[in-house]
Order: sequence, then C-alpha cells, then structure tokens
Amino acid sequence: MVSIGGDEVAHFVEWVDFAGNGVQPPVAPLLDPTNGLEFPNFIANGNKLVQPNLIFPVPCEFISPDLPKCAVIRPTAPLNGGAVAAVTALTATNLFLGQPQAFFSTLSQLAEAADAAVRM
Repeated sequence: MVSIGGDEVAHFVEWVDFAGNGVQPPVAPLLDPTNGLEFPNFIANGNKLVQPNLIFPVPCEFISPDLPKCAVIRPTAPLNGGAVAAVTALTATNLFLGQPQAFFSTLSQLAEAADAAVRM
C-alpha cells in the first residue's frame, strides 16, 4: 500500500471489507481440504483493532485517545516505506529545492524519530 495512491487505497479497503466479512462465522474457521490453507475466525478474540472488516475511521487510540476519528495507514517496512524513506524519496525529486540545510536537518530528525517510535 505504500506505493499506491489514495483512490487505490479506498478501493483496497472496500475489497478488504468484503473479504473480511467472509472470514467470520458461519464461514470461518475454514480449512481448505485440498491444500491445508486455514482461514481462522479473525473476530474471535474480540479485538476491534484487528477486526478484518473494520475499514472506516475509528478512534485512533494507539496514537492518542484524544484524537478524533481518523484513518491511519502505517508502513509495514520502515526501511522502504517509513518516514526516512519518504523524506529521502521526496528530497530526490527536488520537492524541497532551495530549502536551507536547517530544514533538511530538522526534517531528517523528525523522520528518524517517527521511524523509531514504538507503541506503549
């Protein structure tokens, strides 16, 4: 998802919504007898944060409970899709052409802090 645009993300999440609905009772859990592929009941643990068909904005409590409802896309591989990678790619396009060195230093520090952030 890191390399696709907002419209494609919207289409993706709609597909996930429909697909997610199929991985819950009475269909799930499901075991394909031909190859052993198993689809567990993804909503069995009751954790709304991993509910497979929950695609619309929800309170973003893992960042801050004070935030309003919002949608967040987080990269799964910071090396290629994190903040430092984004800053590097945007800088390479000359988007920030003419900015002073202090700008790049601050931007780099923020990106490194973002990539180093962990959930508490």
